Amino acid sequence: MDTALAQLEPLVALVRPHLLPIISALPQPLHTFGLSQLGPECYQKIVGELDLSDAHCTKLAISKAIGVGIVALSTVVKVPQLLKLVRSRSAQGISFASYLLETSAYIITLAYNVRSGNPFSTYGEIAILALQNVVISLLVLHYKGKDTMAAAYAAGLATAVYALFNESVLPKEVLVLVQAATIPLGLASKIPQIWTIAKEKSTGQLSAFAVFNYLFGSLARIFTTLAEVDDPIILIGFLGGFALNVVLAAQMLYYWNSSSDSNQAAKPQKQQLSAPAPATSGRKSPKPKSARRKA
Repeated sequence: MDTALAQLEPLVALVRPHLLPIISALPQPLHTFGLSQLGPECYQKIVGELDLSDAHCTKLAISKAIGVGIVALSTVVKVPQLLKLVRSRSAQGISFASYLLETSAYIITLAYNVRSGNPFSTYGEIAILALQNVVISLLVLHYKGKDTMAAAYAAGLATAVYALFNESVLPKEVLVLVQAATIPLGLASKIPQIWTIAKEKSTGQLSAFAVFNYLFGSLARIFTTLAEVDDPIILIGFLGGFALNVVLAAQMLYYWNSSSDSNQAAKPQKQQLSAPAPATSGRKSPKPKSARRKA
Protein backbone atom coordinates (compact mmCIF):
# COMPACT_ATOMS: atom_id res chain seq x y z
CA MET A 1 0.00 0.00 0.00
CA ASP A 2 2.91 2.36 0.70
CA THR A 3 4.06 1.98 -2.91
CA ALA A 4 0.59 2.80 -4.24
CA LEU A 5 0.37 5.90 -2.02
CA ALA A 6 3.78 7.05 -3.18
CA GLN A 7 2.63 6.79 -6.79
CA LEU A 8 -0.52 8.80 -6.00
CA GLU A 9 1.36 11.63 -4.31
CA PRO A 10 2.14 13.62 -7.51
CA LEU A 11 -1.56 13.58 -8.44
CA VAL A 12 -2.62 14.56 -4.91
CA ALA A 13 -0.06 17.38 -4.88
CA LEU A 14 -1.54 18.66 -8.13
CA VAL A 15 -5.13 18.91 -6.84
CA ARG A 16 -4.36 19.72 -3.18
CA PRO A 17 -4.33 23.56 -3.58
CA HIS A 18 -7.72 23.42 -5.30
CA LEU A 19 -9.42 20.96 -2.92
CA LEU A 20 -8.29 22.35 0.44
CA PRO A 21 -10.37 25.58 0.17
CA ILE A 22 -13.43 23.51 -0.79
CA ILE A 23 -12.93 21.12 2.13
CA SER A 24 -12.44 23.95 4.62
CA ALA A 25 -15.72 25.53 3.44
CA LEU A 26 -17.76 22.40 4.18
CA PRO A 27 -20.45 22.72 6.89
CA GLN A 28 -19.23 22.25 10.45
CA PRO A 29 -21.41 19.15 11.09
CA LEU A 30 -19.46 17.33 8.34
CA HIS A 31 -16.14 18.26 9.96
CA THR A 32 -17.44 17.10 13.33
CA PHE A 33 -18.59 13.80 11.86
CA GLY A 34 -15.27 13.25 10.11
CA LEU A 35 -13.36 14.03 13.29
CA SER A 36 -15.45 11.51 15.22
CA GLN A 37 -14.75 8.83 12.63
CA LEU A 38 -11.02 9.35 12.02
CA GLY A 39 -9.78 10.82 15.28
CA PRO A 40 -7.80 14.10 15.61
CA GLU A 41 -4.48 12.90 14.19
CA CYS A 42 -5.78 11.09 11.10
CA TYR A 43 -8.44 13.74 10.48
CA GLN A 44 -5.81 16.46 10.37
CA LYS A 45 -3.62 14.46 7.98
CA ILE A 46 -6.33 13.22 5.63
CA VAL A 47 -8.83 16.08 5.67
CA GLY A 48 -6.90 19.07 7.00
CA GLU A 49 -3.75 18.57 4.90
CA LEU A 50 -4.80 16.02 2.23
CA ASP A 51 -1.72 14.05 3.16
CA LEU A 52 -2.07 10.41 2.10
CA SER A 53 1.47 9.38 3.00
CA ASP A 54 0.39 7.78 6.28
CA ALA A 55 -0.75 4.27 5.31
CA HIS A 56 -2.61 3.69 8.59
CA CYS A 57 -4.67 6.87 8.34
CA THR A 58 -5.35 6.39 4.64
CA LYS A 59 -6.50 2.82 5.15
CA LEU A 60 -8.73 3.95 8.02
CA ALA A 61 -10.22 6.75 5.90
CA ILE A 62 -10.98 4.35 3.04
CA SER A 63 -12.57 1.89 5.46
CA LYS A 64 -14.69 4.62 7.03
CA ALA A 65 -15.80 5.92 3.63
CA ILE A 66 -16.80 2.41 2.52
CA GLY A 67 -18.59 1.79 5.82
CA VAL A 68 -20.57 5.04 5.67
CA GLY A 69 -21.42 4.32 2.02
CA ILE A 70 -22.71 0.85 2.90
CA VAL A 71 -24.84 2.25 5.74
CA ALA A 72 -26.29 4.91 3.42
CA LEU A 73 -26.98 2.40 0.63
CA SER A 74 -28.63 -0.02 3.03
CA THR A 75 -31.54 2.40 3.43
CA VAL A 76 -32.68 1.58 -0.12
CA VAL A 77 -31.07 -1.79 -0.87
CA LYS A 78 -34.24 -3.79 -0.21
CA VAL A 79 -36.75 -1.23 -1.42
CA PRO A 80 -36.91 -2.85 -4.90
CA GLN A 81 -37.69 -6.19 -3.24
CA LEU A 82 -40.46 -4.58 -1.18
CA LEU A 83 -41.91 -2.91 -4.26
CA LYS A 84 -41.88 -6.17 -6.25
CA LEU A 85 -43.74 -7.91 -3.45
CA VAL A 86 -46.37 -5.20 -3.06
CA ARG A 87 -46.95 -4.75 -6.80
CA SER A 88 -47.14 -8.44 -7.64
CA ARG A 89 -48.90 -9.42 -4.40
CA SER A 90 -47.01 -12.68 -4.75
CA ALA A 91 -44.17 -14.30 -2.78
CA GLN A 92 -43.17 -16.66 -5.59
CA GLY A 93 -39.45 -17.47 -5.58
CA ILE A 94 -38.86 -15.98 -2.11
CA SER A 95 -37.97 -18.25 0.78
CA PHE A 96 -39.36 -17.25 4.18
CA ALA A 97 -36.94 -19.63 5.88
CA SER A 98 -34.06 -17.74 4.29
CA TYR A 99 -35.32 -14.41 5.62
CA LEU A 100 -36.02 -15.90 9.04
CA LEU A 101 -32.46 -17.21 9.41
CA GLU A 102 -30.89 -14.06 7.96
CA THR A 103 -32.89 -11.75 10.23
CA SER A 104 -31.98 -13.82 13.27
CA ALA A 105 -28.28 -13.56 12.37
CA TYR A 106 -28.65 -9.81 11.79
CA ILE A 107 -30.24 -9.17 15.19
CA ILE A 108 -27.64 -11.23 17.04
CA THR A 109 -24.76 -9.53 15.21
CA LEU A 110 -26.29 -6.11 15.84
CA ALA A 111 -26.57 -6.78 19.57
CA TYR A 112 -23.02 -8.17 19.68
CA ASN A 113 -21.54 -5.10 17.94
CA VAL A 114 -23.49 -2.63 20.05
CA ARG A 115 -22.55 -4.29 23.32
CA SER A 116 -18.92 -4.69 22.16
CA GLY A 117 -18.63 -0.97 21.40
CA ASN A 118 -17.51 -1.46 17.79
CA PRO A 119 -17.57 1.58 15.44
CA PHE A 120 -21.05 2.16 14.01
CA SER A 121 -19.62 2.45 10.50
CA THR A 122 -18.61 -1.24 10.68
CA TYR A 123 -22.12 -2.56 11.33
CA GLY A 124 -24.69 0.23 10.99
CA GLU A 125 -26.35 -1.22 7.91
CA ILE A 126 -27.27 -4.36 9.86
CA ALA A 127 -29.91 -2.47 11.85
CA ILE A 128 -31.50 -1.06 8.70
CA LEU A 129 -31.36 -4.35 6.80
CA ALA A 130 -32.83 -6.23 9.75
CA LEU A 131 -35.80 -3.85 9.84
CA GLN A 132 -36.37 -4.19 6.10
CA ASN A 133 -36.08 -7.98 6.42
CA VAL A 134 -38.81 -8.02 9.05
CA VAL A 135 -41.16 -6.10 6.74
CA ILE A 136 -40.38 -8.41 3.79
CA SER A 137 -40.85 -11.52 5.94
CA LEU A 138 -44.25 -10.31 7.14
CA LEU A 139 -45.32 -9.56 3.56
CA VAL A 140 -44.18 -13.00 2.39
CA LEU A 141 -46.26 -14.68 5.09
CA HIS A 142 -49.23 -12.43 4.35
CA TYR A 143 -49.20 -13.18 0.62
CA LYS A 144 -48.94 -16.89 1.41
CA GLY A 145 -52.06 -16.60 3.59
CA LYS A 146 -50.26 -17.19 6.90
CA ASP A 147 -51.25 -14.12 8.90
CA THR A 148 -51.35 -16.00 12.21
CA MET A 149 -47.80 -17.17 11.66
CA ALA A 150 -46.81 -13.58 10.83
CA ALA A 151 -48.13 -12.36 14.18
CA ALA A 152 -46.24 -15.11 16.03
CA TYR A 153 -43.09 -14.26 14.08
CA ALA A 154 -43.30 -10.57 15.07
CA ALA A 155 -43.85 -11.44 18.73
CA GLY A 156 -40.91 -13.86 18.72
CA LEU A 157 -38.58 -11.26 17.21
CA ALA A 158 -39.58 -8.65 19.78
CA THR A 159 -38.81 -11.09 22.60
CA ALA A 160 -35.44 -11.99 21.07
CA VAL A 161 -34.44 -8.32 20.68
CA TYR A 162 -35.26 -7.61 24.31
CA ALA A 163 -33.17 -10.57 25.51
CA LEU A 164 -30.16 -9.91 23.27
CA PHE A 165 -29.79 -6.24 24.20
CA ASN A 166 -30.42 -6.76 27.92
CA GLU A 167 -27.29 -7.56 29.96
CA SER A 168 -29.32 -8.91 32.85
CA VAL A 169 -31.12 -11.41 30.60
CA LEU A 170 -28.18 -12.46 28.41
CA PRO A 171 -24.66 -11.97 29.85
CA LYS A 172 -21.87 -10.91 27.49
CA GLU A 173 -20.12 -14.30 27.84
CA VAL A 174 -23.22 -16.04 26.52
CA LEU A 175 -23.67 -13.45 23.77
CA VAL A 176 -20.17 -14.25 22.48
CA LEU A 177 -21.21 -17.89 22.07
CA VAL A 178 -24.46 -16.85 20.41
CA GLN A 179 -22.53 -14.60 18.00
CA ALA A 180 -20.29 -17.55 17.06
CA ALA A 181 -23.48 -19.45 16.21
CA THR A 182 -24.43 -16.76 13.69
CA ILE A 183 -21.68 -18.01 11.36
CA PRO A 184 -23.51 -21.25 10.46
CA LEU A 185 -26.84 -19.43 10.93
CA GLY A 186 -25.92 -16.70 8.45
CA LEU A 187 -24.58 -19.22 5.98
CA ALA A 188 -27.65 -21.42 6.38
CA SER A 189 -29.88 -18.40 5.66
CA LYS A 190 -28.70 -18.43 2.04
CA ILE A 191 -29.28 -22.15 1.48
CA PRO A 192 -33.13 -22.10 1.36
CA GLN A 193 -33.08 -19.24 -1.15
CA ILE A 194 -30.50 -20.99 -3.32
CA TRP A 195 -32.55 -24.21 -3.12
CA THR A 196 -35.81 -22.41 -3.97
CA ILE A 197 -34.30 -20.85 -7.09
CA ALA A 198 -32.74 -24.16 -8.17
CA LYS A 199 -36.02 -26.04 -7.62
CA GLU A 200 -38.24 -23.51 -9.41
CA LYS A 201 -35.58 -22.72 -12.04
CA SER A 202 -36.63 -19.12 -11.68
CA THR A 203 -35.77 -16.14 -9.48
CA GLY A 204 -39.48 -15.23 -9.27
CA GLN A 205 -39.98 -11.98 -7.35
CA LEU A 206 -36.40 -11.92 -6.03
CA SER A 207 -34.77 -8.52 -6.61
CA ALA A 208 -31.53 -8.51 -8.62
CA PHE A 209 -30.66 -5.13 -7.08
CA ALA A 210 -30.75 -6.66 -3.59
CA VAL A 211 -28.77 -9.76 -4.60
CA PHE A 212 -25.89 -7.85 -6.18
CA ASN A 213 -25.80 -5.30 -3.39
CA TYR A 214 -25.46 -8.21 -0.95
CA LEU A 215 -22.53 -9.47 -3.01
CA PHE A 216 -20.60 -6.21 -3.15
CA GLY A 217 -21.61 -5.24 0.38
CA SER A 218 -20.24 -8.45 1.89
CA LEU A 219 -16.99 -7.97 -0.04
CA ALA A 220 -16.67 -4.41 1.25
CA ARG A 221 -17.38 -5.58 4.80
CA ILE A 222 -14.44 -7.98 4.60
CA PHE A 223 -12.20 -4.97 3.99
CA THR A 224 -13.70 -2.79 6.74
CA THR A 225 -13.54 -5.65 9.24
CA LEU A 226 -9.87 -6.27 8.46
CA ALA A 227 -9.17 -2.54 8.74
CA GLU A 228 -11.09 -1.66 11.90
CA VAL A 229 -12.33 -4.70 13.83
CA ASP A 230 -9.94 -7.28 15.23
CA ASP A 231 -12.57 -9.99 15.56
CA PRO A 232 -12.14 -13.29 13.67
CA ILE A 233 -15.72 -14.35 14.42
CA ILE A 234 -17.15 -11.42 12.49
CA LEU A 235 -14.58 -11.81 9.67
CA ILE A 236 -15.36 -15.52 9.13
CA GLY A 237 -19.06 -14.72 8.92
CA PHE A 238 -18.49 -12.12 6.19
CA LEU A 239 -16.17 -14.45 4.25
CA GLY A 240 -18.72 -17.27 4.26
CA GLY A 241 -21.57 -14.90 3.40
CA PHE A 242 -19.61 -13.54 0.44
CA ALA A 243 -19.05 -17.06 -0.92
CA LEU A 244 -22.78 -17.87 -0.86
CA ASN A 245 -23.69 -14.44 -2.24
CA VAL A 246 -21.53 -15.35 -5.25
CA VAL A 247 -23.74 -18.43 -5.76
CA LEU A 248 -26.94 -16.35 -5.52
CA ALA A 249 -25.58 -13.78 -7.98
CA ALA A 250 -24.62 -16.59 -10.39
CA GLN A 251 -28.17 -18.00 -10.16
CA MET A 252 -29.62 -14.56 -10.79
CA LEU A 253 -27.58 -14.28 -14.00
CA TYR A 254 -28.31 -17.84 -15.11
CA TYR A 255 -32.09 -17.61 -14.60
CA TRP A 256 -32.30 -13.93 -15.62
CA ASN A 257 -34.92 -14.41 -18.37
CA SER A 258 -36.72 -17.43 -16.96
CA SER A 259 -39.34 -15.43 -15.03
CA SER A 260 -40.26 -13.22 -17.96
CA ASP A 261 -40.39 -16.21 -20.30
CA SER A 262 -42.72 -18.13 -17.99
CA ASN A 263 -44.96 -15.08 -17.57
CA GLN A 264 -45.20 -14.59 -21.34
CA ALA A 265 -46.01 -18.25 -21.84
CA ALA A 266 -48.75 -18.06 -19.25
CA LYS A 267 -50.45 -15.02 -20.82
CA PRO A 268 -51.87 -16.79 -23.95
CA GLN A 269 -53.18 -19.62 -21.81
CA LYS A 270 -54.79 -17.14 -19.43
CA GLN A 271 -56.34 -15.24 -22.31
CA GLN A 272 -57.62 -18.49 -23.83
CA LEU A 273 -59.21 -19.53 -20.55
CA SER A 274 -60.81 -16.15 -20.03
CA ALA A 275 -62.02 -15.73 -23.63
CA PRO A 276 -65.86 -15.51 -23.76
CA ALA A 277 -67.71 -18.35 -25.42
CA PRO A 278 -69.35 -17.45 -28.74
CA ALA A 279 -72.96 -16.34 -28.41
CA THR A 280 -75.58 -18.87 -29.49
CA SER A 281 -79.21 -18.34 -30.23
CA GLY A 282 -82.10 -20.59 -29.40
CA ARG A 283 -82.46 -21.73 -33.04
CA LYS A 284 -80.73 -24.84 -34.25
CA SER A 285 -78.14 -24.35 -36.95
CA PRO A 286 -79.17 -25.65 -40.36
CA LYS A 287 -77.86 -29.04 -41.37
CA PRO A 288 -75.23 -29.22 -44.09
CA LYS A 289 -76.49 -29.83 -47.63
CA SER A 290 -74.91 -33.25 -47.75
CA ALA A 291 -76.84 -34.30 -44.71
CA ARG A 292 -80.16 -33.11 -46.21
CA ARG A 293 -79.50 -35.02 -49.42
CA LYS A 294 -78.93 -38.24 -47.53
CA ALA A 295 -82.13 -37.67 -45.67
